[in-house]
Amino acid sequence: MSLFIGIDSGTQSVKAVVLDLETGRTIAEARAPHTLIAGLPVGHMEQHPREWTAAMDTVIKDVTAKVDRARVRGIGVSGQQHGFVPLDARGEVIRPAKLWCDTSTAPECALLTKKIGGDKAALRKGGLLFLPGFTAPKILWLKRHEPANYRRLRHVLLPHDYLNFHLTGNYFMEFGDASGTALMDVRKRTWSRDAINAIDRSLVDWLPPLSESHAAAGTLRPELAASYGLSPEVVVSAGGGDNMMGAIGTGNVAPGVVTASFGTSGTIYAYAAKPVVDPAGEIAAFCSSSGGWLPLLCTMNVTTVTEHVRTLFGHDHAALNAAVASAPAGAGGLVLLPYLAGERTPNVPAGSGVLLGLNNQNFSAGHIARAAMEGVTLGMNYGLRRLADLGVKAKEIRVTGGGAKSPVWRQIMADVFGVPVVGMMEDEGAALGGALQAAWCVALRAGKKAKLADLARGAVALNESTRCTPNKANVARYREAQAVQDKLSLALREVFPAARKLA
Repeated sequence: MSLFIGIDSGTQSVKAVVLDLETGRTIAEARAPHTLIAGLPVGHMEQHPREWTAAMDTVIKDVTAKVDRARVRGIGVSGQQHGFVPLDARGEVIRPAKLWCDTSTAPECALLTKKIGGDKAALRKGGLLFLPGFTAPKILWLKRHEPANYRRLRHVLLPHDYLNFHLTGNYFMEFGDASGTALMDVRKRTWSRDAINAIDRSLVDWLPPLSESHAAAGTLRPELAASYGLSPEVVVSAGGGDNMMGAIGTGNVAPGVVTASFGTSGTIYAYAAKPVVDPAGEIAAFCSSSGGWLPLLCTMNVTTVTEHVRTLFGHDHAALNAAVASAPAGAGGLVLLPYLAGERTPNVPAGSGVLLGLNNQNFSAGHIARAAMEGVTLGMNYGLRRLADLGVKAKEIRVTGGGAKSPVWRQIMADVFGVPVVGMMEDEGAALGGALQAAWCVALRAGKKAKLADLARGAVALNESTRCTPNKANVARYREAQAVQDKLSLALREVFPAARKLA
């Protein structure tokens, strides 16, 4: 009767769940917040890694206080992707981590792209373009803007790797999260010398060796195990990025399942048995943390947009949903381009928000709130259509994240995507994925022929009460709105940088 702890360290908080593997049930949960560093210039998004470790220590202690600690066998960590945690030779953090949503590195992306030979060369050599969200340009940014800090750099870790380092004392990186650095050849699952050398030939010595996702990062440091009240034999699995672990936690570990996460950012992804490299570079050709690949769309502006609107009108979440429901599909002709923090897909780092179509009839809280929900969903549909072009077609989409809790938003999703959507019984998919991966890792270490798909089947369940099917009339209406949003985005891309200078 083994228990496994799953951790999900996101932009706003750290969550923990405890999975009883025998029953497939989550038997304890906890959450602790952390904060972004305030007052940074536009485009800069950073956090102190010590806040992540403090929050993780808190939630582990909270959940283990609710269960039989002696039954805990493993811990699996999910973390926000792409962040850059720079460490010195002693393993001390040199400066705050630059996050996935930091768009200050657009000039470094241009430099790396030029040095490697252009976009086509980047896709051919590594499988990914250099985008501001990825880790590689953040490293070059440090080299160019903070040379004194760069001279101290001896270890490069991602956020979830840093949490593993805190737990085990080991420098470790697995294929899934590493594939989001833009430093890997995702087809061969090796570090890309071309990408690394475009930054610094010494960088190869500062990256951990790459490991399989079923491997263990190590076991708990004895002093930390004692503070948690756990055995130092508790295994810490490889872990992975939040999307990779969210895939595991929604049962997306075999072809045929599509997951969409409506959180601070938005992601849509599907398992693939072989690499799916987009020749246009808009769909990320990531590896999964379950032994395969995970073609993925990411947009940067989802619940951040709806939360801004909710705060603007003084609504609680119920009032926001009611306001959205009071307005018709299509928001009376309002179309929101939701690039409040720039955008990653499409790649518009200097983008800003645009509300098009205001008139005397739709200038209301309900119409604007609905345009916000529709706008971010249309933004995600931009990538879903691209996935379909690459052969990854959805017949149903499993939805997670804060947005998935809203019935009116789930119906908008079904109407925009044109396929049924359904929520999960356990909404903390990334944390559940961490617990499942830990169970897989421990079983394999014990010599068992465990399959992750079988473990997921026993713990992952759909919440059929949340299922929404498309309304044909609304599907047609949103197809027209999608065309307007796409044209608006294309028309303004040359205008956005000039507008940002006025800010």
